[in-house]
Amino acid sequence: MQNEDPRAGTRVGGPPEMAVARRGAGGQGVSPSRAWQLWRDKRGRVSALRIAALALLLGPLAKALAETDAIAHGARPINELIHRSGFWALVFLGITLAVTPFRHIARYGNLVDVRRMLGVGAFCYIAAHLGLFIADQSYDLGKVVHEITHRVYLVIGATAWIGLAVLAATSTDGMMRRLGGLRWRRLHQLVYAIALLALVHYFQQTKADVTVPVFVSGLFLWLMAYRVLAWWRDSHALSTSSLVALAMVVAALTFAGEAIGIGIAFHVSPLTVLSVAFDVDAGVRPGWQVLAAGLAVAVLDAACARWRSRDPRRLKAVAAE
Repeated sequence: MQNEDPRAGTRVGGPPEMAVARRGAGGQGVSPSRAWQLWRDKRGRVSALRIAALALLLGPLAKALAETDAIAHGARPINELIHRSGFWALVFLGITLAVTPFRHIARYGNLVDVRRMLGVGAFCYIAAHLGLFIADQSYDLGKVVHEITHRVYLVIGATAWIGLAVLAATSTDGMMRRLGGLRWRRLHQLVYAIALLALVHYFQQTKADVTVPVFVSGLFLWLMAYRVLAWWRDSHALSTSSLVALAMVVAALTFAGEAIGIGIAFHVSPLTVLSVAFDVDAGVRPGWQVLAAGLAVAVLDAACARWRSRDPRRLKAVAAE
């Protein structure tokens, strides 16, 4: 991934995920009056991509409002909202991390324009997560601190919260200039560790079925493995065949991880757990879901590559080289 160095205006490498500098035409910064117009791109034009990203971020909130009556009459309404906000914070953090590989897979570099919005949106949901937790403790800050410091999964969650807050606070163009390009990029690489802590927190607070946490972990593993493989090959993009192989390896690791985890938790052999992977009556295991998602990405890559090869403008560019 490449970003603009705010000091020199040159292209530099590095994968900061929470933000990217927004520049207007001619290299000028975005005016304060337009900074809050999130539906406009860096040139001040109405952006369909940004509108779609905003709609995506507001979707869970709209769903919660539509289900207000059901939530209010539930056993623990605030607790339900706590879980919802935390889950969507993790989802949007994952989507933010997915921008880098998908801008190459989809051959659509403009995706980077919504990365900061998605990252800050993830923090907004995690901020609501904490706010609702405080409300659930009757706004007793002493009790909140006691709960957080005496429960391991809350300590992990609080650490992730603080880290994401730091990244959100330093995601502005001004903070990029103050920190300098290199320090800013190194700071924002902490997003990988933060995502890992968030996953551990999600696992630990899940008391029964861990199917969804295992699936989410498999997707996170794919995102990290993509970056490692791209770095090892010194290339931002991977071939379709590499994506197929990546899907199969990550799916196998997801199967193995789930089997080992369940085996340890219930004192059974992991091989026994793996034996039900092909039992349809037991449900579709996360490993199959991760494999399907990975293969779908490979198909998308092949389709985009084929479409670009038929693009007349692309053909002219190749012929001119």
